[in-house]
Amino acid sequence: MTGPDPVGPGRSRRDPDDLARAEAERAVEQALALVGGARSGPGRDHDRRGDDASAGDPRGDANDASTGSPHSTLNSANSATPGGATPTGAPPPHPSPPPPPPLSWDRARAVAARAGRAGPLAMIRLPLDRALGHVLAEPLGALTDLPSFDTSAMDGWAVAGPGPWVFGAGAGLLAGRGPGTALPDGTAVRIATGARVPPDTTAVIRSEHAHADEAKGLLHARRPVAAGQDIRPRGQECRSGEQLVPAGTVVTPAVLGLAAAAGYDALPAVPRTRVDILVLGDELLASGLPHDGLIRDALGPMLGPWLRALGAEVSGPHRLGDDAEALRDALTASDADLIVTTGGTASGPVDHVHRVLDALGAELLVDGVAVRPGHPMLLARLPAPTQPERQPVRQPEGPPNGQPQGQSQGQSQGPPDGPYLVGLPGNPLAAVSGLLTLAEPLLAGIAGRPAQDAYRALVHAEVHGHPHDTRLVPVVHRAGQAGGRDHVAPLRYNGPAMLRGIAAADGLAVVVPGGVRSGTEVEILDLPWAPATPWTEGCFT
Repeated sequence: MTGPDPVGPGRSRRDPDDLARAEAERAVEQALALVGGARSGPGRDHDRRGDDASAGDPRGDANDASTGSPHSTLNSANSATPGGATPTGAPPPHPSPPPPPPLSWDRARAVAARAGRAGPLAMIRLPLDRALGHVLAEPLGALTDLPSFDTSAMDGWAVAGPGPWVFGAGAGLLAGRGPGTALPDGTAVRIATGARVPPDTTAVIRSEHAHADEAKGLLHARRPVAAGQDIRPRGQECRSGEQLVPAGTVVTPAVLGLAAAAGYDALPAVPRTRVDILVLGDELLASGLPHDGLIRDALGPMLGPWLRALGAEVSGPHRLGDDAEALRDALTASDADLIVTTGGTASGPVDHVHRVLDALGAELLVDGVAVRPGHPMLLARLPAPTQPERQPVRQPEGPPNGQPQGQSQGQSQGPPDGPYLVGLPGNPLAAVSGLLTLAEPLLAGIAGRPAQDAYRALVHAEVHGHPHDTRLVPVVHRAGQAGGRDHVAPLRYNGPAMLRGIAAADGLAVVVPGGVRSGTEVEILDLPWAPATPWTEGCFT
């Protein structure tokens, strides 16, 4: 006796493969019902289109890091057949799984830093005159004692034993000369700063603290003499083999000086991360005044210097417009370690970034961050630079960032080993948010540099927050008055498309969901520079 027709009443019987597919699809639908429904369709991503939405966010508390977010290779397994038709005799397509919420701001930064540290640390040896600004790939150890012999810290007299001391005529001991003979008790010899102290020297008496009786050839001290005074003993600063500077330190002029003093001619350094910048948008002008719906490109001039300040070697920018094939060609042709794109990360009709990454088989590490401005930012890993079989960039049949269930952002499933891509939103301040959220910790990780130390500062104003997301607000540090504490003041002009506030800022306040009251402390992200102009509070705050 046969059981009920599994294809349901009123349908023609299909072959066993069709039956198996139908059963599998029903199982998926039941599983989706248990975990909370299905994708809401093409309009589900409306919240991610703009940077100025602040209230009524339908996602719930997107800052809960425990919810996770997808991390997978983009795929089109759930897309319909061309033209929207379904295969003959197949059941209607079931809704795609709902996208997980975006990562919290803290977790997104942690994922970016971890991605940067995933590969082995590269190392090159650079002569001192080329090492400035690079990051040390290894600890800097002392090659010798510093100083390598006892030296005089002052111009004066080297003396042995108690005084007064007999001295002879002559220039005395000068810096750069070889070792001298031992100094007998009761004698003195003139000595210059940096000169090697003779063996058995008791102390060095500064010239102004001594009286030389030339007629009698005797030296008298004007002050009490302590053993070892004004002598820099061998190894006072360090002993051979002692660590001077840890790995991950940025080579500053002072580090160069220390390395030279310790005997280094070249330093073990991490190569600068090579970055390509791709500016997307047909509406952007490279010069002149905005006109006829066209606007000036603010990100092209800004991103290169900003990324260089973070230690990268930057080319470009390259302006591509809103052209999916041009974007794909630029990505596959790049030999950079990191590609930074601007715009095209949301789900509008000319937002091609997700679809191009899909076609290339890229792996999304971060796809959206619960931060304002800048929430449609992303971090991806492209495949190794081979010549893959060319597939057309598919046009949207639904949201461009659908993921298979069961995977989380930041949990790699065998990532491709090509360049990273940081997709920044097109609005200028939103792009700055993406730089500090994803690009800065990623570059620090690649260079082996420690992440920026978090610190908190008092804020002297109420700062409104987003109901669910972190906000990054430009601030400027102010000195306390009349014994008051130093604090930060939030700056006006902090909308997603505005740069006037960040141009006057020296940091960004990390404002928790719901905002902060005046007189409380907030976490501060420092910018790589401080404003050179003392802006007045009345103009920007």
